[in-house]
Amino acid sequence: MPRSPLALAALATAAVPGLDARSVRPEEVPGDYDVAVVTAADDRDWLVRAPRTTMAGAALEAEIELLEALHLYVEAGVLPFTVPQVAGYALLPEGGRAVVHQHVTGDPLDLDSLRPGPGLAADLGRTLAAVHELPASVVESCGLPSYTATEYRERRLVELDEAAATGKVPPTLLRRWEAALEDVALWRFQPVVVHGDLAPDQMLVSRGRVTSVSGWSESRVADPADDLAWLLAAAPPEAVDSIMEAYQLRRTELHDTRLVDRALLVGELALARWLLHGVRRGLPDVVEDAEAMLADLDEATREDAPA
Repeated sequence: MPRSPLALAALATAAVPGLDARSVRPEEVPGDYDVAVVTAADDRDWLVRAPRTTMAGAALEAEIELLEALHLYVEAGVLPFTVPQVAGYALLPEGGRAVVHQHVTGDPLDLDSLRPGPGLAADLGRTLAAVHELPASVVESCGLPSYTATEYRERRLVELDEAAATGKVPPTLLRRWEAALEDVALWRFQPVVVHGDLAPDQMLVSRGRVTSVSGWSESRVADPADDLAWLLAAAPPEAVDSIMEAYQLRRTELHDTRLVDRALLVGELALARWLLHGVRRGLPDVVEDAEAMLADLDEATREDAPA
């Protein structure tokens, strides 16, 4: 049974000494968690998360350890943004624990507002580069996944085979994806620390800069294209050059000539993963949505193909 906001507020007061909860509201976040924002008597907001499953609990424990490590890099000035800082824990009756941290404030990233030049678009590039420059040991020491380039390409191939087996991927799109995954040169990259689940509400901005990044539960050592894919797909085309130029200037020893090509492909393959999510969970609305987007992409890529 999902925990009610009031139950989560009680966990928050148990986890943080002196927290005097005055109101609570539910919060939607990815994953199998019950989440709420608790407002205290001093008007500070606190985020409490409680895992619903054993697997989610293990993922939360790894994320907690990662956040503690990342906070050290924030304090040292290596990361130019803040990350959630854990303030306390509360044991759960079924095992595991809920975690509480102060709710980070700021404006969610508005991709449509991005403009070319040295402003927010460039800061996004530098932000992602700073994450990708972290040592792999930061993630690996927390027990989070770490992949070689070959292993990651093989994971993509398995996903594509599963998506193809549904019979819902347009054949011309499927053939193009298969050709790209068989192009070994496209998949020659140095694995790096990636956030793995970036979205506008996880990147808070203020005065033209990224001030906070949250939602680190999917972090891993993998393909840097994973973090760039959503930006290159959703940002205004005129801002993409500013993002990539700032990213490349901030990276050291970056020898990945196919990074942008791979990021665009990864963005397309996200539709196949959305389809699989719907199929695996038995969600017909998701499957229908994925099929529509796949059809649109198939049509758009045919129009863009050389005659």
